[in-house]
Amino acid sequence: MDTSKSPRLIVSIVNYRASALVCELLPDLIKQIDTDCDHICIVDNDSGDNSVSEIANFIKQHYFESSVTLIPSTNNGGFSYGNNLAITCMTEQFGQTPEFVLLLNPDTSMDKPAIEPLLDFMKKTPDVGIAGSRLESEDGSVQCSAFRFQSIRSEFVSSLRLGFLNRLFPTWSVTSIAIPESATRVDWVAGASMLIRYEVIKDIGLMDENYFLYFEETDFCLQAARKGWQCWYVPQSRVTHYVGQSTGVVSGSITRRRRPKYWFESRQYYFRKNYGVLYTMSTDLVWGIGFSIWRLRRFIQQKQDTDPEFMLWDFWRNSIFLSWLKK
Repeated sequence: MDTSKSPRLIVSIVNYRASALVCELLPDLIKQIDTDCDHICIVDNDSGDNSVSEIANFIKQHYFESSVTLIPSTNNGGFSYGNNLAITCMTEQFGQTPEFVLLLNPDTSMDKPAIEPLLDFMKKTPDVGIAGSRLESEDGSVQCSAFRFQSIRSEFVSSLRLGFLNRLFPTWSVTSIAIPESATRVDWVAGASMLIRYEVIKDIGLMDENYFLYFEETDFCLQAARKGWQCWYVPQSRVTHYVGQSTGVVSGSITRRRRPKYWFESRQYYFRKNYGVLYTMSTDLVWGIGFSIWRLRRFIQQKQDTDPEFMLWDFWRNSIFLSWLKK
């Protein structure tokens, strides 16, 4: 990047033991940026393996040094921490803030047009502060990456798993039945490929580092919305996403991998921070009872069990009720 020019875009990638994915991503990503005014920053969140040396060697071997900066962090502070570190270091390095920041997961592929459609959309719509890509699986099927904010109502319908409730109250669900085919205003978009106008960061600050992983992009979009910034889903931007490859958490996975403790902590923190203790207690009660009913119905009807292992037990012991008793 020409340091005499104002930076247009900083691409932030947070790596944790996914160096092979990062190296696979970089060549196609480089082709999608303007190396005169864009820059890629990779933060390794204290992987504790060979990630730093492997990524550094790849950057050197492919002569990407002028376009890619690798920052080895001595602390694994999570998704928000890693992205904040990338943004802060890049603004310090270039002496000025970029126009846009793209948060990009390492478990993605940029083999289709992705960055320019987002930038073009943002330049045409100055009221939009955040825009997200259409995420696709390897077979081209569309993943849901545009959402409504979580609420007591969404916790109720998601826990009971009753299809007629989703049909009766479609706006209660976090996800829409039909994935939009054109640019659509939404509440929040997946952080796997999220473009942020830097003016939003100036307005609301960096991402909340109290989240280790999950709910941080939801919270960021909520804070932006409260300041009047719009969030849009832009399906013209297409990104292949290898779901769960960098985190191991996949909703509805038949492998039934146990949900990590930090998922429950992030969920509880999100509700407490944004809606208060009583609201959080209500959401925990509604979801816990609803999911208990679903588990009983699943057993009676002999439905396939695709829930994460020990989900009900883990939910209750990490609920606001029991977490308070532990203090």
